[in-house]
Amino acid sequence: MKIYFFLFLSIVGAITSFAQQNIAGNITDATTNQPIEGCTITLLPSNKIAITDARGHFNFRDTYTSTDQLSISSIGYAQQNISISDFQKNKTIAIMPKRVALEDVTVVNNAGNQFKPICKTDIAMRGITNSQEVLRIVPGIVIGQHQGGGKAEQIFLRGFDADHGTDFRLDVDGMPINMVSHAHGQGFGDSHFIIPETIENVDYGKGPYNASKGDFCTAGFVDFHTKNALTQNLVKAELGMFNTYRALAMFNLLNQKAKEKQQSWYVASEYRYSDAYFDNPQHFKRFNLFTKYNGQLSANTYLTASATTFWSKWDASGQVPDRAVDKGIIGFYGAIDPFEGGITYRTNANVQLTTTLPNGGLLKNQMYYSNAHFDLHTNFTFFLVDTINGDKIRQQEARNLLGYNGCYTHSGYFGNTKLMTEIGVNVRADHTHNSSLSHTSDRYITLNQMKLGDISELSIAPYLSETVSINNHLSLNLGLRFDQFYHQYKNKLADDTTLPGIGTYKANANTLSPKVNIYYHVNNSLQFYLTSGRGFHSNDTRAVVVTNGSQILPPAYGADLGTVFKPTKNIILNAALWYIYLGQEFVYGGDGGDVTFNGKTRRVGFDFSGRYQPIPSLYIDVDVNYAHGRAINETKGADYIPLAPVWTSAGGITYSPKKGFNGSLRYRYVGNRPGNEDYSLTATGYFITDAVINYSMKKIELGLVINNVLNTKWKETQFDTETRLKGETQPVNEICFTPGTPFCMKVSIAYRF
Repeated sequence: MKIYFFLFLSIVGAITSFAQQNIAGNITDATTNQPIEGCTITLLPSNKIAITDARGHFNFRDTYTSTDQLSISSIGYAQQNISISDFQKNKTIAIMPKRVALEDVTVVNNAGNQFKPICKTDIAMRGITNSQEVLRIVPGIVIGQHQGGGKAEQIFLRGFDADHGTDFRLDVDGMPINMVSHAHGQGFGDSHFIIPETIENVDYGKGPYNASKGDFCTAGFVDFHTKNALTQNLVKAELGMFNTYRALAMFNLLNQKAKEKQQSWYVASEYRYSDAYFDNPQHFKRFNLFTKYNGQLSANTYLTASATTFWSKWDASGQVPDRAVDKGIIGFYGAIDPFEGGITYRTNANVQLTTTLPNGGLLKNQMYYSNAHFDLHTNFTFFLVDTINGDKIRQQEARNLLGYNGCYTHSGYFGNTKLMTEIGVNVRADHTHNSSLSHTSDRYITLNQMKLGDISELSIAPYLSETVSINNHLSLNLGLRFDQFYHQYKNKLADDTTLPGIGTYKANANTLSPKVNIYYHVNNSLQFYLTSGRGFHSNDTRAVVVTNGSQILPPAYGADLGTVFKPTKNIILNAALWYIYLGQEFVYGGDGGDVTFNGKTRRVGFDFSGRYQPIPSLYIDVDVNYAHGRAINETKGADYIPLAPVWTSAGGITYSPKKGFNGSLRYRYVGNRPGNEDYSLTATGYFITDAVINYSMKKIELGLVINNVLNTKWKETQFDTETRLKGETQPVNEICFTPGTPFCMKVSIAYRF
């Protein structure tokens, strides 16, 4: 494999050496002096297009001698035209931010860019004001929280109950959020260490079609990008019902002279507390601290460095069975076991060097490190197994994560054909100490140790991506990714029921993932695309070593046929028909109990997103998603995929004038879905509305957030679980649920300076 990889590099190097660059420059933000990525540069009158890279750099080959002007445009910035003679005098162009408007959005001939126009307008118009909205910004995603914000949300997308990230990849600034072989579940992705106000933009994709995305990228991925610079300092305070409050501060640490040298450094911190709406007070506490530096080290090299620390502690009401509420044993917001809850903390360091090479290529080198701790107490079955002490379990781990991402990109030509080459490698090493699963009484009395050991997992993944612009209309992207995994488990439990005894167990595996994506750009208002590829999700090391590495990287095959269409200047639409096959799928009973479903699955469906801006201050958005999922080789009627969403929708109206009153009214809808394989149990759907009202002045903004405006009684998460309550002689299999928030108000005041 290595021989073929380096042979490919040699061929690519020979091809791209034909590149000639004579119209080249950089685009920066006029307020922060930071580079702008994804800016569209159009040569006039030839209408040739280039897109700026991560350092705001663009280039064209030297055949465009008839060029009179350069037209610079980017979502959220004023369009600017500059004569070629003025450009030659100063090859760095600063453009001014402006109100986002759909009329400024064009459907760009840029492979893999189909979601960007909607994503950027959503963030600018709707904003991200809380940790729940961090994930809801991705069209089609439904999330559920059943520890009141204390642990990662349950993620639903394209007919997947992706648990906490098993089939959905999450990254922030190129650093992985998902945890492999986690104490609570494979792919556990807790994004609560991200302060919402620090998010600048979000890249997302659906399906396994991106060569740079590997493990867990089956249903899709999201990559959060934090701000490189602050335009203003911010202090904010929030106070809400159920004894809820939050304090936030964000400050620049460098002066104007540093900004002129393209340097920025800021710090942000938040603290949250809430008892929440449960009968059993949650006593939820969370602290976040984040800092980021971005600066130019030399004419061609930039350094980006960030660090964050996060701590959270809470009590939880857990999942309760329907019969406990129906019989009046507890209320709708009550708890069976008052001793559930946990504590978790994570510290990250992330450093990236970006270098523009003499040939116009871009080289990125990134190192990251995480230290994470997790301690969770849950009880899914109550007194099913232990009728005296109960079935509470404790899941613990202490983790060190070290990784490297390297990437080289180059834009060149072979004859008249434009080539965009990306060559990269991802290396990740996880090591946990005393990963454990134990049966406990109350919280800290251990009755029985079920798992105890150290996990070591190393993955190395080179990848290649070549985008060929055949003409002004047709682009082809070919990708290839190779993932190699090395697993090791040091078992410390003599009576582990899955392994022969104390000792070190090893297993290795690898997989090859090809991608083929076709984009047809009709004009600046219409694009069609056909994306396809193979992906995978890995399995827990503790399960991998038991099978000696056999069938531990189940494949996912998918395809999308879609379009991006702008029928008028203030409407943009994205629609896609999609298909995905998964070689092996896990659905866990009670979110941590026994595996209740394990098999091959097939899903088909469609996604639709529409955005409409009738006037500059009014923004209307709607997403509608349908998924039809079934297990393969199962009897008809017993082939439903438990908890897989079928119909989902979200949307809203946002009013945002330059000053004065502004706000939004939003809804989210989830239809009924199967609770188990034969649909004898139903996970009931819901329709929830939320409202935001703000009053904005020059420096001060007053806010009111209302969750669940109609005070709907709804179930946020649901599971098919066999349980026994204290005193019951026989267990019962039924839906267990965590209630969603009732009507809740929160006020805030923010000061910018």
